[in-house]
Amino acid sequence: MVQELRQTYLIDDLLNVSHLPRSTFYYHLKQLSRPEQDTVIKDKIQNIYHTHKGRYGYRRITLALKQLGFVINHKKVQRLMHELGLKAVIRRKRSKHSTYRGQVGKIATNVLNRDFKADKPNHKWATDVTEFKIQSKTHDGGIKEQKLYLSPIIDLYNGEIISHQMHSSPNYGLVAKMLDKALKRLQADGNSDNQQPILHSDQGWHYQMSNYQQSLKDNGIIQSMSRKGNCLDNAVVESFFGTLKEEIFYEKTKFASPDELRQVIDEYIHYYNHDRIKSKLKGLSPVQYRTQSLTKP
Repeated sequence: MVQELRQTYLIDDLLNVSHLPRSTFYYHLKQLSRPEQDTVIKDKIQNIYHTHKGRYGYRRITLALKQLGFVINHKKVQRLMHELGLKAVIRRKRSKHSTYRGQVGKIATNVLNRDFKADKPNHKWATDVTEFKIQSKTHDGGIKEQKLYLSPIIDLYNGEIISHQMHSSPNYGLVAKMLDKALKRLQADGNSDNQQPILHSDQGWHYQMSNYQQSLKDNGIIQSMSRKGNCLDNAVVESFFGTLKEEIFYEKTKFASPDELRQVIDEYIHYYNHDRIKSKLKGLSPVQYRTQSLTKP
């Protein structure tokens, strides 16, 4: 019974309810013959793989199996995935949208200085803008290209997207609305230790605007900017954009309209925050990791 329900419930909860010692459960589990055991594991691997739409490789699937109570070496998971013909999304290099228009305002110093680790939520944020192109057919059989721009803020504590905004144009309102959402989130979360958050970006024109910089100042946020032309100074956001585009376009390469793509991006960001586990977060999703940290004494 425990073995059958472990896909749905945590193994610790099942063992407590059934009054079954952990050692006894794992002893009987090991008594399964290797072919039987591999069959069970393969079934779990396929469920995880398809649940996450092919986005999980063998390392992340190993973590997901561990959450289900299957402690298996990642090399075995890799072998079983190969036998099943399962491959994760392969990252392809994509062109980067540049928001740099030269110096149109004040350039902030690189306060973050590639120190991407944060001890608590809302202490270090990073942001940027990325571009999506959508090609659709017109009534006369031609091709129409439309664009959609995404501006998110990432909390470097857990990689959570705490705020995001999309628009058909990379105008200032795109960034201003994103910032407004983040400030409301910050106010709702509170700041018990009165530490000033850092918000890092590149030197894009949006972040040089006096209105943007004044909003940061009014809300006690320290502005930080990458060095000119140095994308590694904002590597966390660049990495997120790469992951998002690869995992979205892996499943579907064409969208009928910007609105359709907008909905897919909204759904993906929710999935990324709540369901997509990370090894550096101890096998938890960003929201799970933050929630766990806040409940610790």
